[in-house]
Amino acid sequence: MIYIYFSAPCSLTLPLHTLKMSEIIAVDPINDDRNQASTSTSTSRRGYARDDSRPFTRSLTMGRDHVTEPFDSEKLPVTLVSEIQRFLRVANLIEVDEPRVAYLCRFHAFEVAHNLDRNSSGRGVRQFKTSLLQRLEQDEEVTIRKRKEKSDLRELRRVYRQYKDYIIKHGAGEYTLEIREKLQKARAIASVLFEVLSTVTSAAGTQALADTDHSRSEFYVPYNILPLDQGGARQPIRQLPEIKYAIAAVRNVHGLPFLDEFQRRMPDMDMLDWLQFCFSFQNGNIANQRVHLILLLANAHVRHSHKQAPKLGEGAVDELMKKFFKNYTEWCKFLNRKSNIRLPYLKQQAQQYKLLYVALYCLIWGEAANLRFMPECLCYLFHHMASELHGMLSGAVSIETGELVKPIYGEGHESFLRHVVSPIYTVIWEEAMKNRNGTTDHSTWRNYDDLNEFFWCPDCFEIGWPMRLDHDFFYTNPSNSRKKKKKLRTSDKTPEEERINIDEDEEMGEPVEEVKEPQWLGKTNFVEIRSFWQIFRSFDRMWSFLILSLQAMIIVASHDLESPLQFFEASVLEDVMSIFITSAVLKFIHAILDVVFTWKARCTMDHNRHRKDLLKILGAMIWTIILPIYYSTSRRKYKCYSAQEGNWLGDWCYSSYMVAVAFYLITNGVNMVLFLVPAVGRYIETSNTRICTFFSWLAQPRLYIGRGMQESQVSVLKYTFFWVLLLLSKFAFSYTFEIKPLIQPTRQIMRIGVKNYDWHELFPKVKSNAGAMAAIWSPIILVYFMDIQIWYSVYCSAFGGVFGILHHLGEIRTQGMLRSKFDNLHLAFNDWLLPPPAKENKDGIRMWLCQPGFLKGLEKKKGGVLKFALVWNQIISSFREEDLISNREMDLMKIPLSSELLNENNNVRWPVFLLANKFSTALSIARDFVGTYNSLLKKIKRDKYMHMVVGECYESLKEILDILVVGDMERRVVFGVIDEIEESIGKGALLEDLRMSELPTLLALCTKLIKLLVEGEEDHRYRVVKTLQDILELVTNDLFINGSRTMELFEQEQQQEGVRTEFFDPPDPELFASLHAIHFPLPDSGPLMAKLKRFRLLLTVKDTAMYIPSNLEARRRISFFATSLFMNMPRAPKVRNMLSFSVLTPYFMEQVKFSSRELHSSKEGVSIGFYMQKIFPDEWENFLERMGSENEDDMSEDVNEEELRDWASFRGQTLSRTVRGMMYYRKALKLQAFLEMSEHEDILQSYEAIDRANDTLSAQLDALVDVKFSHVVSCQMFGAQKASGDPQAQDILELLIRHPSLRVAYVEEKENFEVDGPPNVYSSILVKAVNGFDQEIYRIKLPGSPNIGEGKPENQNHAIIFTRGEALQAIDMNQDNYLEEALKMRNLLQEFLRPQRRSPPTIIGMREHIFTGSVSSLGWFMSYQETSFVTIGQRLLANPLRVRFHYGHPDLFDRIFHLTRGGISKASKTINLSEDVFAGFNTTLRRGHVTYHEYMQVGKGRDVGLNQISKFEAKVANGNSEQSLSRDIYRLGRRFDFFRMLSVYYTTVGFYFNSLISVIGVYVFLYGQLYLVLSGLQRALLFEAKVKNIKSLETALASQSFIQLGLLTGLPMVIELGLERGFLNALKDFVLMQLQLASVFFTFSYGTKAHYYGRTILHGGAKYRPTGRKVVVFHSSFTENYRLYSRSHFVKGFELLILLIVYDLFRRSYQSSMAYALITYAIWFMSLTWLFAPFLFNPSGFDWGKIVDDWKDWNKWIKQQGGIGIPQDKSWQSWWIEEQAHLLHCGIASRLIEFILSIRFFLYQYGLVYHLDISGQNKNFVVYVLSWIVFVIIFLLLKVINVGKKYLSADHHLAFRLFKAFIFMGVVATIVTLSLICHLSMRDLIVCCLAFLPTGWGMILVAQIVRPKIEGTGLWHFVRVFARAYDYGMGVILIAPLSVLAWLPIISAFQTRFLFNEAFSRRLQIQHILAGKKKHQS
Repeated sequence: MIYIYFSAPCSLTLPLHTLKMSEIIAVDPINDDRNQASTSTSTSRRGYARDDSRPFTRSLTMGRDHVTEPFDSEKLPVTLVSEIQRFLRVANLIEVDEPRVAYLCRFHAFEVAHNLDRNSSGRGVRQFKTSLLQRLEQDEEVTIRKRKEKSDLRELRRVYRQYKDYIIKHGAGEYTLEIREKLQKARAIASVLFEVLSTVTSAAGTQALADTDHSRSEFYVPYNILPLDQGGARQPIRQLPEIKYAIAAVRNVHGLPFLDEFQRRMPDMDMLDWLQFCFSFQNGNIANQRVHLILLLANAHVRHSHKQAPKLGEGAVDELMKKFFKNYTEWCKFLNRKSNIRLPYLKQQAQQYKLLYVALYCLIWGEAANLRFMPECLCYLFHHMASELHGMLSGAVSIETGELVKPIYGEGHESFLRHVVSPIYTVIWEEAMKNRNGTTDHSTWRNYDDLNEFFWCPDCFEIGWPMRLDHDFFYTNPSNSRKKKKKLRTSDKTPEEERINIDEDEEMGEPVEEVKEPQWLGKTNFVEIRSFWQIFRSFDRMWSFLILSLQAMIIVASHDLESPLQFFEASVLEDVMSIFITSAVLKFIHAILDVVFTWKARCTMDHNRHRKDLLKILGAMIWTIILPIYYSTSRRKYKCYSAQEGNWLGDWCYSSYMVAVAFYLITNGVNMVLFLVPAVGRYIETSNTRICTFFSWLAQPRLYIGRGMQESQVSVLKYTFFWVLLLLSKFAFSYTFEIKPLIQPTRQIMRIGVKNYDWHELFPKVKSNAGAMAAIWSPIILVYFMDIQIWYSVYCSAFGGVFGILHHLGEIRTQGMLRSKFDNLHLAFNDWLLPPPAKENKDGIRMWLCQPGFLKGLEKKKGGVLKFALVWNQIISSFREEDLISNREMDLMKIPLSSELLNENNNVRWPVFLLANKFSTALSIARDFVGTYNSLLKKIKRDKYMHMVVGECYESLKEILDILVVGDMERRVVFGVIDEIEESIGKGALLEDLRMSELPTLLALCTKLIKLLVEGEEDHRYRVVKTLQDILELVTNDLFINGSRTMELFEQEQQQEGVRTEFFDPPDPELFASLHAIHFPLPDSGPLMAKLKRFRLLLTVKDTAMYIPSNLEARRRISFFATSLFMNMPRAPKVRNMLSFSVLTPYFMEQVKFSSRELHSSKEGVSIGFYMQKIFPDEWENFLERMGSENEDDMSEDVNEEELRDWASFRGQTLSRTVRGMMYYRKALKLQAFLEMSEHEDILQSYEAIDRANDTLSAQLDALVDVKFSHVVSCQMFGAQKASGDPQAQDILELLIRHPSLRVAYVEEKENFEVDGPPNVYSSILVKAVNGFDQEIYRIKLPGSPNIGEGKPENQNHAIIFTRGEALQAIDMNQDNYLEEALKMRNLLQEFLRPQRRSPPTIIGMREHIFTGSVSSLGWFMSYQETSFVTIGQRLLANPLRVRFHYGHPDLFDRIFHLTRGGISKASKTINLSEDVFAGFNTTLRRGHVTYHEYMQVGKGRDVGLNQISKFEAKVANGNSEQSLSRDIYRLGRRFDFFRMLSVYYTTVGFYFNSLISVIGVYVFLYGQLYLVLSGLQRALLFEAKVKNIKSLETALASQSFIQLGLLTGLPMVIELGLERGFLNALKDFVLMQLQLASVFFTFSYGTKAHYYGRTILHGGAKYRPTGRKVVVFHSSFTENYRLYSRSHFVKGFELLILLIVYDLFRRSYQSSMAYALITYAIWFMSLTWLFAPFLFNPSGFDWGKIVDDWKDWNKWIKQQGGIGIPQDKSWQSWWIEEQAHLLHCGIASRLIEFILSIRFFLYQYGLVYHLDISGQNKNFVVYVLSWIVFVIIFLLLKVINVGKKYLSADHHLAFRLFKAFIFMGVVATIVTLSLICHLSMRDLIVCCLAFLPTGWGMILVAQIVRPKIEGTGLWHFVRVFARAYDYGMGVILIAPLSVLAWLPIISAFQTRFLFNEAFSRRLQIQHILAGKKKHQS
C-alpha cells in the first residue's frame, strides 16, 4: 500500500487505494497556504518516497506479477500533456532496467496532474488519473522488491548519478551523430530524474543533494536548431565561428540599465532576457526569437565578413537593421513622425543598440499572433515600445514619478500578450464574427486590411500609449446614429499642428479629454461592394479606351474613307473627336461611383479626400456640359490655315470644339510625360515635399502603399511594345471583320420600314428598326470587348515561345540529345553548381582577365569531373531509392569513381548506357575493315564514345589479367603477347600483324572469363584455367598472322631446359594450371568487383541500353536537369556563404500516409495498393527487386508492410511524399558541403561517410546544413489528433523520427481553469523528434483561436514564427521535390543577391511539373493546361509584362521583407479566398518585385477526376470574383500605368470576366436571333434584301458572332510543348487530345468558370471547396453529378437546347439548313457538352449495372424529405435549399438583377404564343393574356392533384384514382374540342410545351427570389413540389440516352479508351481497375 505524505503542521497519511473513487481527489493539508497547485518544476514539500523503516502494508495488488508493458505516455489529456508527459516517457524508457525509478517518475506525474486539476474537471482527466492510479497500485510492491538500494531516495540518486557520469564522460569527447543521439537521450532522462529527485529530497527534509551542482539542474534543455545550454556547448554547430560571434553579440548586456536587478533573478542573461524583463514577453517567444536572431546574424556575418575578425561584423547588423526597419522608417516618413530608432555615437554601443531594436521587433512579431497580418499595426506598437526602450537606454526620468523610465506594460506575467496583443485581437475576432461565414456583406465588418489601414493615418496616434481601450478603434458594434466627436483640448495648439507635429512626448504627455458616444469607425479607405461596376471602377481607363475606340471605329467606318489621309479632314476628325464627350460622361460616372462605393468608409477618410471627390464630380460635370455645347454650336464651323505647298495634310482647320478638347486633354499630356519618364513619377509619389504631395493628391488618393511602383525605362518600353502590337492587331481585325461589314447593312435596316409584325409589337413607334439593330450589334459588341483575351493568347504564345528559345528551353529533349551532350555536362556543372575556385594572389590578375574557358580548363585539370561523377551517382542512387530504375539500370547509369578522374589526362569512364553497343560495333568495323590502321583508327575516333570504350576495354582487360595471372612463367607469356600487340599499334601495323576476323571469337571467350570471375566460385577454377588457355591459344595461333614471338622465346626456353616441343605444337597444357599460377577467386574488394561488372556490361550490353532509363519520369527528370545546366543562372556560392532558407508546408487533415487498411481494401472494390501496382507497373517491379521479393503479384508476404505503405504513399498526394521531397534540400546541401570541405583525394575515400551516423565529418556537415535549412510543417490539428488517437498523428511522428531536422508546428487548445480567463487557452507549439517521441521545443500562448480568417493563411501564420533564414519557400502538401533539382537551390537563392533591376526581387517564382497527368485523360489535360500556365504564361508575366504575382507554391519569398509587411498571404474571410495571389498583390503594392526562373522545378499534384477538377475550378472562379471586388485589384488597376494595367486585367480577373461575357454573348446572340425570327423582322428584312439584291444584309443577319475561346487559348500549351518536346510531338499530342475530347472538357470547364464567377459577384457565397486530392479515379453516381452540375451546366444547357430547337422550328421557311448549321454549330456543341460531358468523363458511365444502381439511388434521393441534419447527398430537398442559399444573403440590387434575368423566360413565351395555329393571325395582346390563363389553369390542376394526393391517396385510394381519371379525361376532351373548333394542331402542343416549360422555370426562379415573403405560406410548399418535378424531369431526360447507349458494348469500350488513353499507351491494366478486380490475400 502506498502512502502519500503532505507536508503540513499535522502530517496526513493517505493510502493510495483510497484514491480510487469516482472523484480522484486527495486529502488537502490543513495549511492551504503551503499547498499551492504546482507545476512540474514545483518545489513544494511533497512526500511519497519510502524506505525500509516504514511498515510494509499489504496492498490490493499483493501477489500480482510486475506489469512490464509501458504505460501510454502519448494519449494524454490536453490540459496535462505539457506538464507530465516527459515523466511518463522517461518511466517507459528506464522501466526494464530501473523499475522502481520508473514507478517514482509515474507517481510524480500523478501528483503533478492532481495538483493541476484537483477536481478532474478537464476533458479526459478523470479517466487518465484512474488508469494511472491503477498502474501505480499494480507496480508498488513489485518495484520495491526490485529496488537495489535501501530507500527510494538512494535509488533515485544512484540512477541519476549513472546518467550524470555518462554525460560527463562522453560530453567532452569527439562529437558524432551517434554520440549526440545517445547524449540527447541521457540528458533528457537525467533532467527528469533530477526534477523527481529534487522533489523527493525536499519531501524527505534534506536540504540539498550531496553531489548536486545547481548549474546542472537541467541537463537537457529542448532546442530547435541551436543548443544554447551548457550541454550543447561542444556540439559541432556551436563550434562554427559565425555562431560563436553571434552568440557573443547577443549575450553582450554590458552597460544596460537595471542589469543588477535583473541578474539577481537570472544570472546568465542576454539581450532578449533583458527585453523580457522590461516588456514581459513570454518565455517561449524569447527562446524562439533568440535562436532566430542568432542564426540571422551568423548567416549575414559569413557573407559580409571577408576577414575573419573575432567578433560579429558591422555589415551583418546593418543589413538586418535595413531589412527589418525599412517598412517602419517609410511608415514614419509617411506619417511625418520621427523614427524612435535612435543610436549612440559610440561605435561600441551602436551595435548593441541595433541588436536591441532588432530583437525588440522580432519579439513583438513573434508574439503578435493574428496581428502579424497588420504590419503597420506592428509598426505602431514598435514605435511606442522603441520609444520606451530609448528612454531606458538613455536613462530618461519620468516627469510624473521622478523615477527612471520603465515600460508601461512591463509589469506582470505575460503583460505584453494580455495588455497589448489581446485587445487588438479581440477587435479582429469580433469583426470577423460579423462575417458569418461569408453570408454578410463586406461593408458591414472590418477585415484585416481595414484595421491595418487605420494605422496609415495620423489619427491612429489618438489610441495613445498606454492604449485607450475606449477609442473608437476598439468599438465593434455598428451604430445607426453617429455623433460628432467633441474634444476638450488642454493645449493651445491648433488641430492641424496637433495632427502633424505631435512628437512622442506629446503623444504620451498631456491628456485629451473626450466627450463622445462610441461609434464604429467603419471601413477604411475602401469598401468591397458586390457589383459588376467594381470592375469598371478598377479598370476605368481600359473600359473608357475600348468604348472610345469602338465609337471612333464606327465613326470612321461610317465615313467610308477611301484613304487613311482622309482621317485628318476637318469634318472626319471633328466627328471622331466627339468621343471625348463620351470620355467626359464616363469620367463623370466614375466620379459618382467613387463616392457611392466609398460612402461607408467616409468616417475614416480625411477631409482632403472628400474635397477631392467633390472636385472630381464638379470637374467631370463641367466637362460633360461644356463639350456637348461646344460640339453642337461649332460643328462644321472651322478656322482654316493654308499649309505649305506639298504638305500631305493639306489645309489645317480647327473649330472651337477642338480647342476645348485640347484643354480637356492637358491632364492626359501630363500623364503621358510621367509614363515616358517613370523616374519622375516615382519621385513624385514617394516624396514628402509639399509640391509632390499636392501632385500625388491630384492623381490618386494618398495611401501608404501603391506608391512608386513604376518600372525602369527599358521595362516600360518592352511591355509597351507588346501591348501596342497586340492592340493594333485587335483593332485592325475588329475594324475589318466586325465593324465595317455591318455599317452598310445597318444603314439599309434603318431605311427599311417594317409595318407588319408576327406578334403584337409593344413599341410600334420606335423608328429605324432599333430592335433589329440591337439584335445584330449586341453580340458583335460583346465579342469586341472580350476578344483581346484571344489576342493575348496568341501574343503570349509568340513572345513566350521566343523568350523560351532564348532561355535554352528544350536544349535536351530526347535521350539521343542527352547522349550527344553528356560529355559537356560536367563543364556546365562546374560552371553553375560548383562555387568559384579560390583566387590566389599570384593568379589574381590572370584569372580576372581570362575567359571562362580558362576556368573550365583549370577546373578540368584539378579533377572537376570527379565532383560531377559523385553528384551524378547520387542522383542515380536517388532514382533507385524512388524505384524509378532497376538495379541493372543503376549499374548502367553510374559513373565509376576512381583515382583516374584526378589525372590530368582526365580519362573519364562514362556511364555504360552511353556506350551501349559501341564495343561490338567497333569489333564489327575492325573485322570487316579494309585499309590501314590509321584509317581504321580515324573511323573509330569519329564516334568519341566508341573510341573511348575500345580503349577502356583494352585497359580493363590488362588490369584484370595483371591481377589474375600471378605465376612468373604465365605473366611473361601473357604480357609478352600484350607487348607485341602494343608494338604493332605503335607502328600502325595492327591490321597487317593481326587477323581481325578472329576478334568476335576472342570477345566471346573474354566474356566467358569475366562472367566466371564475377561469380567467383571456387569450383569454377578449372573452367577459368581452361578459358585462359583457350584465349592464349586463340591469340597466338589464330589472331597473330605470323605467329607470336613471345611463344617462340617461350619454346626456346623450354628446349634449353630439355623439354621437347615443336613450333606449332599447342602450349604446355600445364600453363595456368598450377596452384599458384592464377589468383582465383579474385580479392573481394568493392572497386575491383565494380570494374569487373562494368567490363562485363561493356562487353555484353546491346542496343537496349540506349533506351535507358525506361521509366518515363526518370527520362523527363534527367532531360530537364541536363537542360537546366545550359540555362543562365547565378553561380552557386559555397554552402557556408549561401542564403539560409526555410520550407513551410501547411497541413490540415489531408493524407499523411496510406494506411494498411486503405492499401488492401476499398469501398469500390479496388484497393489503393492494387491500383498503384497497375498504374506504376515498372516501379512496382523495381520496388520488389529492392525488397528482394520475387513474387510480383503478392503484396504482403515478402514485402515489409511499412515499406509498402511508403511506396504507395510516395505515388499519391500525401504529406509523406512532400516531406521526402523537401528533405532532398538537406541531402543536397550536405553533399555540396562535403564537396567543398574535402580535397579531391579525400572525396574518393570519405564520400560514403556523409551518411554514417558515427562519423565526425557527418556531424559537422549536419551542423552546417542546420544553419542553412529548416523545414516546418504546420500541422494545425496535430495536438487534437494525438489526443484522439488518430493514426495520422503516429504517421506524422514517424515522419519526424525519419527526418530529424523536420519540425512540426501545431495549435494546442486546452481548457482554462482560471476563473477570470477565457474558457480555452490556445498555444502555438513546435515539436521535433527526440528519443522516438515528439519533444516540445517552444510554446507560445496565443490571445485566442488563430482561425479567424481563411484557414490556410491562418495555419501558415501561426507557424511562420518557427521558420528560420533569409528566404522562405511556400510548399503545399501535394508537392514533391527531387535531389537533382535541390542541388540548384543555392543558385536560385543567389537571385536575391543578383538584382537585375533597381532593387532585388522579393518573390522568386519557379516551374512546377504536374505529376498526376499519367493516368486519365482529364489528368493529362489538366497537366498540360497547368504546365502551360506555370511556364510560358508566367514567363511572359515576369518579363516583359512585369505583372507576375504569387500563384501559390513553390515561390521563394524574401522572408524578412514579408514578415515586416504582413506575411506570405492574406487571411481576411471570403475576400481573400485565393489567399496566395494576394501576397503577390501586396508585395507589388509595397514596391517589391516578383521574378520567375525556369532552371529549377518541383513536382505538384493536381486533381484527376472531373468532379474534383470542377470543384477546383469553382473555387478559383469564386476567388477571382472576390478579387474583382478587392482593394488590391482596385489599387493595381488605378495606380499602374495604362499598359501594365492591361496586363493585370487580362491575366487575373479579366480572363474570368471575359469567360462570362462570352457565355452571355451566346445568350444575347440566340435571344437576338429569336427576336428577329419571332417578331417577323428577319423575314421582312431578308425579303427586302432579296428584292433589292442586298447581299451584305443577308451576310450580317447570318453572321456568327460567338467565338469560342477554347481553341486559341490552347495555343500557348502547344507552343510550350513544342519548345520542350519538339513541335512534331506537340502537334501529335494536340491532335490526340482533340480525339480524346479535350475540346469537350475545356468547353465544360469554361462554363464552370463563367457560372461561379458571375454568381459570386452578384450574390456572394464564395467558399473553399475541398477536392480530396485523390489519385484514384472511380465512377461518380448520377446523383452526385446532378447535384454538382445542375445549376451551373444542366439548366443552361437545356435552355440553350430549347432556344436552338425553337429557332430551328421558325426559321425553316426562309433560311437554308446550311446557313442554320454555320450559325449555330458552336452553340449546339456547347449545349450538348454542358449536358453530357459529366457522363462522358465518368468512368463506367455507360456500364448498364452502374446505370441501374444510379437510377435507384437517384429515385431515393429525389424522394427523400429534407430537414435539419440531413445532408445534401441524402435528400433533394436539403440540396435544393442549400443551392439557393446565396439568394438569402444578397442585397436588393442583386435580387433585382436576378429578377430581370428571369423575365427572359416570360418574353420568350410572349414570342411563341403568337405563332400558334390556334391563335390564327390575331396579334392582339389578349392572346398573351390568354396564354397566362392557360398556364394558371395548368398550375391549378397540378395544385388540385397535389392536394388530392395529400388528403385522398391514403384513406380514399379509389376515389383519388377516379378523381385523377376525371381530370385526365377532362384535359383530353378540352384538347380534342379545341382542335376541332379552334384548329389546335399537334405543332401547337409542341410549341406550348416549349413555351410553358421555361415559363414554369422562370416562375420558380421568381419564387426563390421572393422566398422570404412566401416561405411561410402554402405557396412555397407548392414551389418546392414544382421544382422537384422539374429536377426529376431533367434527370430523366439526361439518364435516358445514357441507358440507351449502355446497351451498346462498343460505347463503353470507346469511353474507356478515350478516357484512359494515356494509361493504354503505357500498357496499364486499367480495365482491371475499372472492373473492380481487387487482389485477394491468400
